Amino acid sequence: MSSEIRQLQPQQLWNKFADLNAVPRASKKEERVIAFMKDFGKNLGLETIEDEVGNVIIRKPATEGMENRTTVVMQSHLDMVHQKNNDTIFDFDTQGIDMYVEGDWVKAKGTTLGADNGLGVATIMAILESTDILHPPIEALFTIDEETGMTGAMGLKGGLLKGGILLNLDTEEDDEIGVGCAGGIDVTATRTYNEEDTPEFKIGYSITVKGLQGGHSGMQIHEGLGNSNKILNRLLFDGFENFGLRISEIDGGSLRNAIPRESKAVIAIDAIHEEAFLLEMKLQAEAIKKEFKTMEPDLDILISKTEAPKHIMDLGVQEGLTRAIYAACNGVYRMSADIPDLVETSNNIGRVIVKEGHIHIGCLTRSSVESSKMDLANTLRATFELTGCEVELSGDYPGWTPNMDSAILKVLTKVYKDMNGEDPHVAACHAGLECGILGTNYPDIDMISFGPNIKGAHSPDERAQISSVKKYWKFVLEILKQTPEE
Repeated sequence: MSSEIRQLQPQQLWNKFADLNAVPRASKKEERVIAFMKDFGKNLGLETIEDEVGNVIIRKPATEGMENRTTVVMQSHLDMVHQKNNDTIFDFDTQGIDMYVEGDWVKAKGTTLGADNGLGVATIMAILESTDILHPPIEALFTIDEETGMTGAMGLKGGLLKGGILLNLDTEEDDEIGVGCAGGIDVTATRTYNEEDTPEFKIGYSITVKGLQGGHSGMQIHEGLGNSNKILNRLLFDGFENFGLRISEIDGGSLRNAIPRESKAVIAIDAIHEEAFLLEMKLQAEAIKKEFKTMEPDLDILISKTEAPKHIMDLGVQEGLTRAIYAACNGVYRMSADIPDLVETSNNIGRVIVKEGHIHIGCLTRSSVESSKMDLANTLRATFELTGCEVELSGDYPGWTPNMDSAILKVLTKVYKDMNGEDPHVAACHAGLECGILGTNYPDIDMISFGPNIKGAHSPDERAQISSVKKYWKFVLEILKQTPEE
């Protein structure tokens, strides 16, 4: 890890971020980072507890003269999305993130950076460790498994927290103050199929879609980014329609909450059609790349000859699969009628696996309106059930309804304008924040969300803006000074 990260300002925040990024912390594998955080709190002599599900709470008394202020819960999640480029050799289970500075940005070498939500965690750690920062009584809440189910927030019992204000440090635009977010639900389609022996007259090819940007399946779903699973399916569908292409395997995408960047299929075609097939695939690839030339200039589609696969999918199941993926909604389903430019409901077809007689399709459906979320989930369910799939709806979590009369919102709005000479952008977002879940057991807590500029979250292009982190740090310190009295 580059020592230059530790020299950045504010140094106390970047040092804590570097410490945190040395600890592997994939969702559902947070044992080491939980232990790391507990040791951190105990070494400071602060009250430190781990709840039943693995969330860590550290309490710090107010600085002198701030004892009568409302207790503030500062909250961020410990886990990070583990994504890497296919050509990057990296073991997330054993290695710390390899960071470097490029201009005004901190990046990682071929992997996700972990700024989401590591910068929030590091901010809280720096304040807990400080001896000269004015602040009210603080409850630091570090939740687990935000990225793949929000089970930490769901498992946090009522009564553990005493604070009246919650600062969620998980927003990715430094001029934005979050007052609401989308809920979400996982839609998973599975089925088995019979494999057939590949006839001797067929030859093997692989089709690879790569070079896409990927990104956050909530915050970036409206940007028109390419989805490698949908693009690959277009080629498979066309190849079958024109040349009787048969599928052996598909491995597409990685995580539900990441727009898929890379997908690959192993297929078989009749040898007699090889020349015409290659010409058609070339034309299709050129047309698709032309469609995406503005948003996805690095999109690459590779058609490579391989050994003929030993087995191919049952023909009827293959037809149903390619039609279902074609028909399944991906991207924006509905825009909000109440909040300008807000995506209300969307879906991401994040993972497609076809191998050895088993099909698995993983989607993440989001919405700020519960009924619309379930409408789209049922649309997807019906689409996949028509092909014989079993469909499971799981991991359901609620959205966060905006409260425009929030007292802490008024504090943040005033502080931001005083510091920057302009009003902040007060908005709901299409990401899943933990505020909606936390609010179910703590309905009276006054919640707000903000953070520094982070781009490309959930992808190896993730980066954090150094100048924005300076701006955000000053904002945090001023908010703590101006928290209201109890």
